[in-house]
Amino acid sequence: MKRKLNLSCWGLALAVMLANSLVPAAAQPTSAAAAYPVRPIRLVVPFPAGGATDILARALSQKLGEKLGQAVVVDNRPGAGGTIGADAASKASPDGYTLLLSTSSTHSIGPAINPKIPYNAETDFTPIGYVATSPNVVLVPLSSPAKTMREFIDHARKNPGKLNYASSGNGTIINLTTEYFKAESGTFILHIPYRGTALSIPDLISGKLDLLIDSLVTGLPHVKDGKLRALAVTSLRPTALAPGMPTVAESLPGFESVTWFGVYGPKGLPTDLVVKINAALNAALGEPEVKERFARLGAEPTGGTPQAFAAMVKTDAAKWKKIIAERKITSD
Repeated sequence: MKRKLNLSCWGLALAVMLANSLVPAAAQPTSAAAAYPVRPIRLVVPFPAGGATDILARALSQKLGEKLGQAVVVDNRPGAGGTIGADAASKASPDGYTLLLSTSSTHSIGPAINPKIPYNAETDFTPIGYVATSPNVVLVPLSSPAKTMREFIDHARKNPGKLNYASSGNGTIINLTTEYFKAESGTFILHIPYRGTALSIPDLISGKLDLLIDSLVTGLPHVKDGKLRALAVTSLRPTALAPGMPTVAESLPGFESVTWFGVYGPKGLPTDLVVKINAALNAALGEPEVKERFARLGAEPTGGTPQAFAAMVKTDAAKWKKIIAERKITSD
């Protein structure tokens, strides 16, 4: 009886071994991150080639690929303010081979101003990492009586409805930032939309416009050329991108408006892959070459954990949703 029992146990063990050998490799209890990546990774950029987001993505992708040991290939999917590319990335397989370079437009402003977008910005993606932040600069003509942010606020309060500001169109970050500024400062300034801030610069220089909040990259050169006056930057703290320049927050505590960039994966991306990609992303952002190329675009590397990135986006989205509702802003 004892001999028969031992043989039965051996037979059972052999059967288990054979069964395990037939289980597909994907179902084996091994870490997905151990072998990842084994082929090139696609980084979806939801904006056209040659733009600031695309240039930033290419600067990042090269170093990120080096850290991961595989090429990271930029895939431009422009259209509908970033919605088309973001939607495509949200529907990709959650295997780590499709990532999205998101921005304020795709995950903060877009969902707030257009509730009909084809994805849920909060639930259809997996946060991976905060890439960079890009502040704006407050510009006035040289003929403006305001030499500081505080002086401009006082001037605008004394002249309600008599001043105007330019934007790159309804519902853009420039429009929203200026409306946010108006709400916080208690001022009434008329909105004049243009098809891009570059088209408004001649009118600002000539004094036909009183205010423009523009990106550092396109706005500062006119200041350096002595054609416009910069009053402040819109980051919460002073930025090395504009040394010595005060912040709007110094006059309006807590004021902050930046364009952010971050990396997401599709919903359901395994945690071990998130950790591995996040580590490589932070390492890439620490490279001097990346910092230098970002600076030329008016952006500062950020980095950090996926959790911190998700929390930042949630706060940013809530802020813009409130502003859009209170100011009755539309994209039309």
